[in-house]
Amino acid sequence: MMDLAIADKVHDESRQGEALVLETKKAKNNGRKLYIESYGCAMNFSDSEIVASILLDQGYETTSDFNVADVIFINTCSIRENAEQRVRNRLREFTIAKVKNPGLVVGVLGCMAERLKSKFLEEEKLVDVVVGPDAYRDLPNLIDQVDDGQKAVNVLLSREETYADISPVRLNSNGINAFVSIMRGCDNMCSFCVVPFTRGRERSRDPQSIIKECTDLFNRGYREVTLLGQNVDSYKWGAPARPHPALSKGEGSEDGILAETNQKVLSFGEDEGGLRRLGEASNASVNFANLLEMVALINPDLRVRFSTSHPKDITDEVLYTIKKHDNICNYIHLPVQSGNSRVLEMMNRTYDRDWYINRIDAIRRIIPECAISTDVITGFCSETDEGHQDTLSMMDYVQYDFAYMFMYSERPGTLAAKRYADDIPDAVKRQRLKEVVAKQQQYSFSRLQAQVGTVQKVLIEGFSKKSDNDYCGRSDNNAMVVFPVGENYKPGQYVNVLVDRSTTATLIGKVV
Repeated sequence: MMDLAIADKVHDESRQGEALVLETKKAKNNGRKLYIESYGCAMNFSDSEIVASILLDQGYETTSDFNVADVIFINTCSIRENAEQRVRNRLREFTIAKVKNPGLVVGVLGCMAERLKSKFLEEEKLVDVVVGPDAYRDLPNLIDQVDDGQKAVNVLLSREETYADISPVRLNSNGINAFVSIMRGCDNMCSFCVVPFTRGRERSRDPQSIIKECTDLFNRGYREVTLLGQNVDSYKWGAPARPHPALSKGEGSEDGILAETNQKVLSFGEDEGGLRRLGEASNASVNFANLLEMVALINPDLRVRFSTSHPKDITDEVLYTIKKHDNICNYIHLPVQSGNSRVLEMMNRTYDRDWYINRIDAIRRIIPECAISTDVITGFCSETDEGHQDTLSMMDYVQYDFAYMFMYSERPGTLAAKRYADDIPDAVKRQRLKEVVAKQQQYSFSRLQAQVGTVQKVLIEGFSKKSDNDYCGRSDNNAMVVFPVGENYKPGQYVNVLVDRSTTATLIGKVV
């Protein structure tokens, strides 16, 4: 199968089970070693950075070898069944370490912890601590409880927690790309998804803290940030935003996109630390388009990406903001899930086929060079052959640059599991997935081939996986580009690469 992986993939397989190592701070737990592994989406890896920061302040040391650890945490995912099975298998591997060190604390964090709760303590006798995504501040207390001989659980969901005041420790970072969480939770209630139940209700993070974090990253040498949220387009801070007058008239926004609120416009100033900040409009609000612009204005050399958008919420205002700023990448991940309106209604996606096509048309009209990726689920409950063909025809219409493609897997506790029979045979699901993958391979390759002969601005991320004689980095459209190492440029710098050929997943060229 063709490798269609990109950096902000829902599940980056190259990072599954990744362990971290940090510098040590002096505190009461000096000498106690922490081992933490992460599975699942980019949000989970971002959460592990928050956990690391909390425990680093408690004086923990980190190790990349769980056999010498005093505390083992595994940060989990519940989106797909195989992710849960992988975690359970990994827990069994920790059993030997527990036998050798009876005082070892083993904890399960994240979405799987929230969903299964005390079931973990009953079924996995190895597990001492179960902690949900909103309870990481309580980890030091929970570990203390285990030290006193008790099992410890905190899976309470919060309507306020965003961890805005915690500066994440960047795990195994290349010092160039960073994820920045802008919101937590989800209100969409898609019938196939467990996220609203495991991560709670949607809440946005204070924009000032986001700008401060992104500015700090830039000052430390990072050159690309990806703003993370389950549904970034619904980001909202403060009073309801009024659209820019130009946008309310259906026009573009060449003269700026900052939300007006009672005659006051969001503006930027400089505080004593040199950070860009919001103006003093007391009742000003910030929507996602505003936030994008605020981050883009930190510095033109800071690339801005975001994930994930929702078709019901992505606005022309967001698209015009992308168009306005060269450092906001021309790449949008817009999950379709299905091309059939009846299936979309059963999925509770709150848009139909025509609405999705309208948003695609808007992207093509406002940002003609924008790359688009998507998620596709085959074999959802009661999906007919006609419904499957609608998905294939949607792929023909959009011609996605990338796609993340899955067979439907019923997740316990979801609305679909309660309402609908999982009635499509696995063999049919697999065949439909095979057809979807084949079609996406065709378009992924043709989209890359169309860029042969063009010059792409590339942020160098490091050596290519295959050779230290080549650098690799991503284009504005999020395509991987490989080119020879040179003396005049290095990772963290931008170069212009003339593309002279492509493989099925990579552009290859030379610096010009």
